[in-house]
Amino acid sequence: MKRSRSTQARTASPARHAAPSTPTRWWRRGGSAIHRHGLFAARDIPKGTRVIEYVGHRLTKAQGWDRAVTWQEKAHGTSKGAVYVFELNKRYDIDGNVPWNTARHINHSCEPNCEPEIIRGRIWIIARRDIPAGEELTYDYGYDFDLWDEHPCRCGTPSCLGYIVGKQHRWRLRRLLEKKNLLKKRRPAA
Repeated sequence: MKRSRSTQARTASPARHAAPSTPTRWWRRGGSAIHRHGLFAARDIPKGTRVIEYVGHRLTKAQGWDRAVTWQEKAHGTSKGAVYVFELNKRYDIDGNVPWNTARHINHSCEPNCEPEIIRGRIWIIARRDIPAGEELTYDYGYDFDLWDEHPCRCGTPSCLGYIVGKQHRWRLRRLLEKKNLLKKRRPAA
């Protein structure tokens, strides 16, 4: 079984433990139409802003794999989020399933307003565009294609296919769903 991972960012170096969030709070927690809880812009966020840091325990690749598989198996058949293991670099992952990682509440969207970026060994969630106050913060989880049917997507954007897969795999999923006549009708954005 291949591991589902969050999007790999542009540059990487070994991580160190960091503060749970940025000094100024660009976000607030709230109820989400996508998946129970989410993070929302507490005020207008300019494009390029480091909104929040994704923090947790630094793991070796083997440890990250073991945790991801264990949590995936525990969450199978539930609506709970399962894998919070984020690829940091070739040697390490970050296990974000810790209480002090507020960024773990950011939901997936097929048309995200944020993206993860690794800056000096730290994973930051960066605004891809100007985000108005009150809008839910989202990024593309970038999951692999092989487990597409285990990850339903509820983002409701016009380009959503109903399942969470990385943007680079969506053409393949669209073709498969069309072939199986399973392509869901698009839902209006939430």
